[in-house]
Amino acid sequence: MPDVVIIGAGPAGLFAASELIDSDLEVLIVELGRDVQDRKCPLNTTTTKCMNCDPCNIMCGVGGAGGLSDGKLNLRPDIGGNLTEFTDDEQEAWDLVESVDRMFLDHGVPENGYGTGDDAEELRRRAAQVGINFIPIHQRHVGSDKLPGVIKSMEVWLADNGIRFLLHAKVTQILTDGGQVSGVRVSTRDGLRDIGCRYVISAPGRSGAIWFAREGERLGVNTRHAPVDIGVRVEVRSIVMDAVTKINWDPKFHIYTKTYDDWVRTFCTCPYGYVAKEDYTDFVGVNGHSLIDKKSENTNFAFVTNVELTEPVEDTTAYASSIARLATTIGGGKPLIQRLGDLWRGRRSIWSSIRKSYVKPTLTDVTPGDISMALPQRLVTNIVEGLAKLDEVIPGVASESTLLYCPELKMYSMRFLTDENMMTNLDGLFVAGDGAGLARGIVGSAATGLLAARGVKADKDEGRS
Repeated sequence: MPDVVIIGAGPAGLFAASELIDSDLEVLIVELGRDVQDRKCPLNTTTTKCMNCDPCNIMCGVGGAGGLSDGKLNLRPDIGGNLTEFTDDEQEAWDLVESVDRMFLDHGVPENGYGTGDDAEELRRRAAQVGINFIPIHQRHVGSDKLPGVIKSMEVWLADNGIRFLLHAKVTQILTDGGQVSGVRVSTRDGLRDIGCRYVISAPGRSGAIWFAREGERLGVNTRHAPVDIGVRVEVRSIVMDAVTKINWDPKFHIYTKTYDDWVRTFCTCPYGYVAKEDYTDFVGVNGHSLIDKKSENTNFAFVTNVELTEPVEDTTAYASSIARLATTIGGGKPLIQRLGDLWRGRRSIWSSIRKSYVKPTLTDVTPGDISMALPQRLVTNIVEGLAKLDEVIPGVASESTLLYCPELKMYSMRFLTDENMMTNLDGLFVAGDGAGLARGIVGSAATGLLAARGVKADKDEGRS
């Protein structure tokens, strides 16, 4: 019987396991998806249509959604969440980021990165002149084609140090006894079975966020609703973005819109990249990635509004999901695509108008349509006004031919409330990563995994029975 079960083999789960290697605790990682070398999306190889793999190889498997992504490492504690929420001071948060970076470097991530030098300061000045906040960040870029090798190296190293993996296994319930964790119920190809343990670190990632929110409610775990990001993925010719992405591979621009004074931001920029489809079972969304050895002529990035609801309705996940389901219905089960010029004129795009664009779509398993039929008017206004403002810093980003894919969603699940050791009010249940609403991205998720594992060790040292 393991002492610790980690739910999810994404960055949070893998880094939590790494922290527990020298703890004299037996650790089992339970992962719904496949091993990293077996995670092949047919859209990237044999077909132009989503094959609805179960589970989705993009979203699930060793490495998590981040493990088959573009592999951007944003090395700041206040990007992808805010690690200072969980640490005693800012220096401790920076130390966490350094620990994450060191482990990635040890497993093959290139040392060369994108910095915060004079060029970044000049870009920051230009953005400030038009009322945009550009955030310089030290970054590394791994590439979607190279990141699986890094993840495999981590997996092998963990296994060599006694960490066990149970793949193709879905945790259906967290078990309790007398008000504390007693194990997990797991569905495998051989049926259901219970695995006893003293601790659970739940790091289910984005694909498991909805399940974990429901499980938390069943168990009476304290949570609160977190904001969501809703918008589009923008695709332009790379030549439009080159001057910026040479300074920061994944530039962060924060904009407040004119009409509604809403916060709109860019993130997950993929230079010379590809737009990708994500399958959330009930609906589809879009994402992006870049490769090292294969490049397109385009650059894409997410452009989203941060949405936070207040009383009487606070369920941001339900709100975002309803928008995504509507977009999926309009798209006939596929993401929507629209030229920005068509959106300006209030008309839907059709394939003949898409073909007129000098930006050739890198994702073709889509449906041309009208994004304004799926997104609320306020969000559409934010997109149009935000891109117009961004065009003042990056000329050409808001052109007639710019392509918009919808929906781009980042749902951060319920925010699970924890003590200083990342343990919830359920004794023995620790949480980490995106699926618990604590992080947004690879580095933040990995760092919260480290913190959760340290919390387990601290609880063990205090002599929990």
